Amino acid sequence: MTPEELARQIRTLAVGARKAAGLLAGEYASAFKGRGMEFDEVREYQPGDEIRTIDWNVTARTGTPHVKRYIEERDLTVIFVVDISASLAFGGRRLKSEAAAAIVALLAYAAASNNDRAGLLLFSGAVDAFVAPKKGGAHIMRLVREVLGTRPGGRGTDIGGALEHLGRLVHRRAVIFLLSDFLVPAANYQRTLAVLARRHDVVAISITDERERELPPVGLMEMTDAETGDRRLVDCGAALNRELGAAATRRQAELAAGFAAMGVEHLPIVLEHGADDEKYLRQVVRYFRQRKGR
Repeated sequence: MTPEELARQIRTLAVGARKAAGLLAGEYASAFKGRGMEFDEVREYQPGDEIRTIDWNVTARTGTPHVKRYIEERDLTVIFVVDISASLAFGGRRLKSEAAAAIVALLAYAAASNNDRAGLLLFSGAVDAFVAPKKGGAHIMRLVREVLGTRPGGRGTDIGGALEHLGRLVHRRAVIFLLSDFLVPAANYQRTLAVLARRHDVVAISITDERERELPPVGLMEMTDAETGDRRLVDCGAALNRELGAAATRRQAELAAGFAAMGVEHLPIVLEHGADDEKYLRQVVRYFRQRKGR
């Protein structure tokens, strides 16, 4: 893309994301807790107060039962770990990489509404960029620009390496959103992700396109593997689509089971051709409402 096209695309994604973020703000605040509880005040005991919160020193001094009140310390750090490998540059109406950028914008705006800081780590076969967590609308636009405008520096996809790098950078508890199509063996990232999930609140967002399970029936077609460059002549017919559909269903089931075993929340996003541009953003909003209910 030219700089003008990139700027136009960033503005378009930001408008849709900011609109959806208005629906998400309350659910986001309820879904994630801050670092802990911060002391607020001491007041007289009222019926219904927890006995465990009684401040015995003040009670003894005044002769009247008093309790300590705490408020949640919400100041969170949110980190987006985004796959920008070649396989994300696939899709129809919306590329998977564009959907990832829009989801980053949506969640970053929701974080901003709660005064949380947002940072970004981009990776392909290696770590390609890291943007330190900050606040502000201009910073959110930068995050979107980095996701859309950064070219992968390495071939392939190394999720495990990216997570190890992040573990060395982020020491305090954070909310981590991992966005990828996860087209790599689970062995690449299972151990590292499980370790990270014990220290942080991790949500894995898997992005797939419906064309990955059903191709148009156009007969023989030469295809190129975006990550390896390998070429193959493929018969795009009913038999291939049955195979693709079965493989996609199996992969989604394996992803869901693997994330559950690691204690990682999983949000599957499927980009549908012909669907309106904001449908996948509503999938994100629906996920947070369900998480709030849990």
